[in-house]
Amino acid sequence: MNLDELTQRLHAIRDRNDWRRFHSPKNLAMAASVEMAELVEIFQWLGEDESRRLSAEQLEHAGQEVGDIVLYLLLMCAELGIDMEQAVRAKLADNERRFAT
Repeated sequence: MNLDELTQRLHAIRDRNDWRRFHSPKNLAMAASVEMAELVEIFQWLGEDESRRLSAEQLEHAGQEVGDIVLYLLLMCAELGIDMEQAVRAKLADNERRFAT
């Protein structure tokens, strides 16, 4: 996954639609949260086993919501000057140190 390419494509959509004025970090965080809630809704009322065996329709819907979340996070990283790949790698390394057996 080329995050720079994805971000450029997102910015092209944003700029064509004059949405930059709406893309403050606060608004992007809230939008990502809303999309996360939509992902959670797919699993609402499912048992543990059912949540691992989604129907094709549910799985497609979950993928769409995951995509929405990642795209909003890419936009937020661009707005704040955060290198997403570096941030994820740093957090993973931190978790590896904290939770090593």
